[in-house]
Amino acid sequence: MKKQKKEMPSAFETVTAPERESEHLLKSLEVTEEGLERVFVAMTESEDPEAYDREVQSELQSYHRAMDNTAKSYYRLAALSDELAARHKDLTKVKRRRLLKAPANGLIDLAEKRTDHFAKGMNLYKILLILFIGSFFGVVIEVLWCLLNEGRYESRAGLVYGPFNLLYGLGAVVMTAALYRFRNNSGWISFLGGMLVGSAVEYVCSFLQELAFGSRSWDYSHMPFNLNGRICLLYAVFWGVLGIAWVKLIYPWMAVLILKLPRRGGKVIAVLSFVFLVLNGVVTVIAVLRWAWRLDGLPPTNAFWEFVDVRFPNDRMERIFANMTFA
Repeated sequence: MKKQKKEMPSAFETVTAPERESEHLLKSLEVTEEGLERVFVAMTESEDPEAYDREVQSELQSYHRAMDNTAKSYYRLAALSDELAARHKDLTKVKRRRLLKAPANGLIDLAEKRTDHFAKGMNLYKILLILFIGSFFGVVIEVLWCLLNEGRYESRAGLVYGPFNLLYGLGAVVMTAALYRFRNNSGWISFLGGMLVGSAVEYVCSFLQELAFGSRSWDYSHMPFNLNGRICLLYAVFWGVLGIAWVKLIYPWMAVLILKLPRRGGKVIAVLSFVFLVLNGVVTVIAVLRWAWRLDGLPPTNAFWEFVDVRFPNDRMERIFANMTFA
């Protein structure tokens, strides 16, 4: 004889407090419907229906308050359900040891709390480290994209020293700040958030660059569904995919690395990396300004600008900023 399959233990038949309250709500609605029918009959039989105005308006206001509370409860339950499913999925992936598996964000949160880490949550030190790492990884990803898409290497740096681009660093900071609260939710939220945040940062940076220097480092005018040539649908989707990759893959690995930094040494590294980017940015602004003036035929006016011409000649600037054009 075949053995009968064992039934699932009753311990797994969970009834949560919200479920019990929802059952009470449905029962209360049945009682309310019965009472409403009685009031309606009384109004139809009354010689003066206006006498019920105050009672009806008061009851309508109560219904509206109940609807608001029910809507808030629905969205909060939807968020809790999504977070529980996403946390379980992330932990399951870690246990299965899949290729390129990333640490679960929930485990990172727990480790940060238990160790009282200097960069736990979203504090200033973590933001500075995200700025530095994002400025680097953004260039690496875009260079790889260029290699795969066009079959050639091309510099995508945004600073004169090193493979760094503050556009990606700022994008990483803004994206992390915007999506951090959804790190334990499903990926579609990160995708939509990445599209909106990344496109907004890209548009603002393009606008400010043209306003300050009269130049553009990218122009999507030839691509479909573009907005003033500054952003387009294809790269908006790319930002969305990057949003998922950042929240579910890049940020967890980065957070694990940050967790390994000692308190004092980690703070020093965060501050020094920020100082490096600031100085690098100042030198870059000076070099680009002088480059633009040279293209306009303006000679150096003093020894400082002569030094800039020697350190950052046109051929070097063209290699670093391969896609920059001046109006």
